Amino acid sequence: MRPVNDWKPDMRSALRKGIPLLGLLAAAGTLPAQFLEEFNAGDAGAGSTPPGWTCATGDGQAGMDFVENDGYATIHVDATGDRQGIWWALIRRPVPGLDMERLVRPGYELRAEARIRVSHAPRRVNLHFNHQRTTDYHSHLMEFDIPEADTWHTISMTTRNFEVRADDQVNAQLALMDWGQDRYTVDIDYFKVDVVPAAMVEKDLGHPLPYHPPIPDPASFAHRLTAAQDGVVDRQFPDLNFGDWASIGEDGPVPVLAVSGTQLTILRWEPGEFRGRRVAGPGLLVLGTRSLQRSPRYAKDFGMVRVKEILGGDPDWEADSVTMNSLLSGAELNAVINSQMVIDYPVTADPDGKSYFVINEQVMNRLLSGETRGLAIFPLGAVNAAFHTGGADDAGLRPALLFNLQ
Repeated sequence: MRPVNDWKPDMRSALRKGIPLLGLLAAAGTLPAQFLEEFNAGDAGAGSTPPGWTCATGDGQAGMDFVENDGYATIHVDATGDRQGIWWALIRRPVPGLDMERLVRPGYELRAEARIRVSHAPRRVNLHFNHQRTTDYHSHLMEFDIPEADTWHTISMTTRNFEVRADDQVNAQLALMDWGQDRYTVDIDYFKVDVVPAAMVEKDLGHPLPYHPPIPDPASFAHRLTAAQDGVVDRQFPDLNFGDWASIGEDGPVPVLAVSGTQLTILRWEPGEFRGRRVAGPGLLVLGTRSLQRSPRYAKDFGMVRVKEILGGDPDWEADSVTMNSLLSGAELNAVINSQMVIDYPVTADPDGKSYFVINEQVMNRLLSGETRGLAIFPLGAVNAAFHTGGADDAGLRPALLFNLQ
């Protein structure tokens, strides 16, 4: 038996608000989902794309298939030939059977729910609704951090103020982006869509995260945790330590953290009194810019830096001795540093300015628990950036995490 919808409205309160009984019954799970795909290998048969679904990739060299099995379907992505790691892969379905008469009324929204299993973790996927008039494909899109591989997880997303007309063709999507340069799968047990009364829907499943949220006001955070160690490692020179890497000027050498074609900045924290605490909302990574070199002609996804989680390797590395090889401790790079970024973002160009990177709450919680051992800053495209170290005279320019606690 497939799960019913998870919302449980207070019917008396809803009736006082004038919500129709039909909407209440649908929200309570007493009616079947308006669209429910269970991937039971219908007319097309196992090994074929499920009828009505399409798949596509872009922004890179990844290839994909979407095939039906007996009782679930699988997205297969082959990104082994990708060069820059900025690909996306999606499946899309025009949603039949929606009650458009209800959806166009005030107070009604769309809700998508899926039960999925991923081959690699932690990884993010996203759910998205659009129609033929959509121009902003980042609206009505939420990401979901899937913390474990080879385990089923249920995720759901409810739209907010979804602009729609009665004659629109509504499309539902599930996508994965920037997972790395390997082969990946996402299994989908079921996918369902409903028109729901927005006032009665409980919290969505799977901790939905906004895609590329705006930078919050740094003053809105109660806690600041400066990095315990900050260092530089180099993929071209994996046995060398760069603890004395410096910017050389008239006033002599100034220690800096570097990000360039082969150089990575690595950071780790000692949570101390915050260990195991849960954050309230996303946090911010703060890096003080020392210098930046890049071409102003390069467009989107080229000339930024990308922040990644350090998931393994040496947990106690020290800046004055760490090398790429010692950090990896004999493991492959992608086994130690998550090949999917936390976020890509430009570096503030102003010398002694501050660069801010939003770190979602799932990653923040893993940092405070110690499950994630630190953060690594990679170049995205052609960029050379230098940041102030933890020894900077101005404490505000030292690498730090800003956050609030529950």
